[in-house]
Amino acid sequence: MKTVQAYRFALDLTPAQERAVLAHAGAARVAHNWALARVKAVMGQRAAERTYGVPDDQLTPTIGWSLPALRREWNAAKAEVAPWWRECSKEAFNTGLDALARGLKNWADSRGGKRKGHPVGFPRFKSRRRTTPCVRFTTGTIRVDADRKHVVLPRLGRLKLHESARKLARRLDNDTARIMSASVRRDGGRWHVAFTVEVERADRAPVRRACTVGVDVGITHLAVLSTGELVPNPRYLGHAQRRLRGLGRALARKTGPNRRTGQCPSNRWQRASARLGRAHARVANLRRDGLHKLTTRLAREHGTVVVEDLNVAGMLRNRRLARHVADAGFAEIRRQLTYKTSWNGGRLIVADRWFPSSKTCSGCGAVKAKLALHEREYECEACGLVTDRDANAARNLAALAAEEATAGSGPVAGRGADHKTRPGGPVAVKRQPGTASAGQTGTVPPQGGTTNCAFTKVH
Repeated sequence: MKTVQAYRFALDLTPAQERAVLAHAGAARVAHNWALARVKAVMGQRAAERTYGVPDDQLTPTIGWSLPALRREWNAAKAEVAPWWRECSKEAFNTGLDALARGLKNWADSRGGKRKGHPVGFPRFKSRRRTTPCVRFTTGTIRVDADRKHVVLPRLGRLKLHESARKLARRLDNDTARIMSASVRRDGGRWHVAFTVEVERADRAPVRRACTVGVDVGITHLAVLSTGELVPNPRYLGHAQRRLRGLGRALARKTGPNRRTGQCPSNRWQRASARLGRAHARVANLRRDGLHKLTTRLAREHGTVVVEDLNVAGMLRNRRLARHVADAGFAEIRRQLTYKTSWNGGRLIVADRWFPSSKTCSGCGAVKAKLALHEREYECEACGLVTDRDANAARNLAALAAEEATAGSGPVAGRGADHKTRPGGPVAVKRQPGTASAGQTGTVPPQGGTTNCAFTKVH
């Protein structure tokens, strides 16, 4: 199976190499801003001409928004706009033009109704201070050195890695991978290189192919599996709040930049800003590492993973829970499970957003009309079942997996999935052989058995 994945490594650059990378990132920004100004000037000129009654066939010629069209415009004007263009690789200018072409296409598709999600705004100019330095190479010499501690990029030469690239080098030596592009980017005060690689992955099978796992994500526990396992929420951002608060106050006492007066930041402000950025980067790295370990374990051990279509954007509008939801990374968990289940030969089932997993009794199927958020135990009025709220929701989604007949992934309506929950009588729950019955905590059966687990919204 051929897949496209990324390999990301930290770099240890010398001062001269860092200046060279910054020059390439600046060249990308210059090309982006020039092309954007050119596009806006033509659009404004054509709009003004229409107000004067100029016929459409006599308007100022348009500029194509595709990458080849923008590249032709840039090549015709680069000698005048950037006389120093020979000092940087052509890929630097191509990086900025490609970003603009993607932005214009996304804006046009959003206005035309071809793009789903929130409306996309018109591209804006990139600032030297607020834009993350980045440059992407797609042609030229891009390789991992023989010692696996260095990489070679066009015009930048041989760059030292902070860690060994043996995982990528082994695939390259075995001809099971092909480097498509390389991007150099600065995150949290450190430079990283990310290789986009086409990989030939061997067919794999989960450890328990017949096992259906379910996870109920939340704030108290990051995940509650239907097997009874509780994955604690590490709360990386919450534990780092005291340090971040102190660094933010120290930064506020320094003389920072002021765009209105043209004031430049002081050296102390820049050092304090770098310390704050490194602290935030550490929190992000810890969170990324924890989520990768959790999703990899779920995808490798279980044949089917059931998740729910969460409205994470709506959760972030709750001022009491926004920081905790963002710290947990609910959307990232589903994103990683989406591709990791396919890599490991499993499948991902997405339950409908309106499926009442928390309000449904896992024993008899009775549905409650209302269930307050502070009620952490589910008490069924029909059969008298008393169980943990999150475990009950996990078992309900586990039963939903048994109702899914197809092997593909996608939203599953399930029992009573609707915008409004109505009280109803018992609903039959289909259970696979080996499934834990209502009220049981559930245990992982021997290999070859079946265990239902589920993955739900915040409760």
